[in-house]
Parts: sequence; structure tokens; C-alpha cells
Amino acid sequence: MKPYIPLLAIVAMLAGCGRESAPPPDDIRPVRVEQVALTQANMPGLYAGEIRARHETTLAFRVAGRVSARQVEVGTQVMAGQAIATLDPQDYALAVSAVLAQLTAAEAEAKLARQDLQRFADLRAQNFIAQAELDRRQTAADAALARVLQLRAEAARLGNQQDYTRLTAPHAGVVTALAFETGQVVAAGQPLLQLARTGELEARIDVPENALADLRSAKIMSVRLWAQPDKVYPGKLRELSPMADPASRTYSARVSLLQPDAAVKLGMTATVETSREAAPGLSVAQSALFKINGQPQVWVVDRQAEKVAARGVRLGAFNGERATVVSGLAAGEWVVTAGVHKLAPGQRVRLIQSAQP
Repeated sequence: MKPYIPLLAIVAMLAGCGRESAPPPDDIRPVRVEQVALTQANMPGLYAGEIRARHETTLAFRVAGRVSARQVEVGTQVMAGQAIATLDPQDYALAVSAVLAQLTAAEAEAKLARQDLQRFADLRAQNFIAQAELDRRQTAADAALARVLQLRAEAARLGNQQDYTRLTAPHAGVVTALAFETGQVVAAGQPLLQLARTGELEARIDVPENALADLRSAKIMSVRLWAQPDKVYPGKLRELSPMADPASRTYSARVSLLQPDAAVKLGMTATVETSREAAPGLSVAQSALFKINGQPQVWVVDRQAEKVAARGVRLGAFNGERATVVSGLAAGEWVVTAGVHKLAPGQRVRLIQSAQP
């Protein structure tokens, strides 16, 4: 019986080797998939801004002088014609008095010149004087009258300057900025305060140059206040600057609030949201994307073989949780949207269909 023992050992060894080399069962991974289709999406845009009045006026004195009184502070509500500040009017009052005195003297000289002209006209009628003498008297009378007219105009101008020492509000509004104090000497035309007209409100935003076309074509605009993010105010683009700011390289835009209420205050921080309809295109969930050598890829599913293959894609804009696909996919193909980092080329999968966007 001994000669048969090695033969049995060899058969057992071969049987053991056969069990170790048997192929393992297929690794089938469950994945969530969706079908690529053409969609019509709304492309949103968000811009931070500030609530401003539509009409903002920078006020200044039309004459120079020392500020003798200031009647407003930042936040003061003023009515049209209400006094805001006054300059010391003494120098202007003295100038008006001086020119009025000169005017009185000129009017007396003009009266005397007219009387002389009348007497010389009578003498000329009797041929007692030459015509040249009468012409000289006529010229003197005309010059005296011109002097009177000049001084009257000068008196009116100085009277206006005296009135300009009182700065008044050109319209009703609220003072939003002050740049002077009582006792300060100011120049003519020097900006002193800013007055925002009550009524129309709008949000001022800065727009990058690559978003100008989207802003112009936006179908819907809404404004949200940071203080009340749950409240939405409809808006409308009123103004878009034709030139970029030299420092920020952005374009200033104004969005009118169509239905503001008492909660909207000047200076509040706001967010302007725009929405426009994009052209129909392909999109995939961002969760379907992964990268190979820095290039975006998706797993495309062969539904018959139930296997996946990696494919490179070129992406466009991102809209929420989805990404626009410019090239690399066709409508009707299926892509993996969950479990992308656990797959390998040729991996068999079990499909779980995602809800379509």
C-alpha cells in the first residue's frame, strides 16, 4: 500500500492549487446615474451693492467766506428752501453799500448831464453855439447814463452775492454727508454736504466686464437687503456706466427698486440678483465630475454591458449644483452621478436612476 501514498498527496496538492486559482466573483458596484438631456436653465447672477437715492446733490456756497452758522447734521431731514448754513455777510454788505453810494453819485451826474444837454440844445437852436459843442454835451450825457446802468448792474450782482451767503436746500431730502464746520473759511464751489432727494431709491452695484451682456439681458431683477434677507424687492436696471472705473476695472450700475417700503434705508447693504434664460444646452450634476491629470471627466455608462468608461468633457458655466457641458457628451447618454471615486475603467455597475433636474 505504501507506493500509493505519494500519488494521493500529489492529487490533493493539485486539487488545492485549483481552488486558489479560480476567478473571483464579479465586483458589481451600485451607482446612481442620470440621462444627459437638453435643458433650458435660468442663469443667476449676484452682485453686492448699496442702497442709494436716485438723485444726490452736492451743495456748496457760490461765494467764499467764513461759516457763521450751520443748521443741519448728518441725517437731518430738510424741506425745499430750508436754510442749511450761512456765511458772515458783513464784507458783502459793505460792498453793496459802497456801490449804492457810487450809483447815487452817478445818477446825480447823469441828471446834470441831461440838463446841460437840454440847455445846449436850446442854444444850438438859436445858432449861438456850434454843432460840435452840442455833440460833446450829448456824448457826456450818454457816458453818464452808461455809468448809471453799469453801477445798477454791479449793485444787483453784489446783492446776489450777499444773498449767496445763505445756503438753502434746493429740494426736500436728507443730509447724507457733511464736510465743514462752523467758523471754517470755505471757497466758492467747495463741496460742503450731500443731499439725497427723498423718494426714489436704488441699489448701486459694480459689474465686471464679462457680466455686462448678462446684466443687460436679465429678464428678472430682485434686490435683497442683508438686514432682511427673506424679503425680496423687484428691481429694474436704470443706468449702466459706459466706462470702467480705472482702479477696480468694473462698471457702475444702478438698479431701481420698484416697490420699496419703510424698511429700505439709505446706505444699507443689498444684494442684486439677476436671472436670464440661457440657450438650451447639456448639463450634468457637479457630483458626476472628477479629474484625471487635471482634466474634467465623467463616467459614461454602457447600459447593455453595464460597464463604465471615463470620458473627458469641456465645461461651461456652473449653475447651482449643475455644470454646463460644452463638448464631450451627447444627449441621451447616461453618466454616473454618485460613486464616481470608487470606479475603474470597465467596472461593472448596477444602475440606480437619479431624479432628472
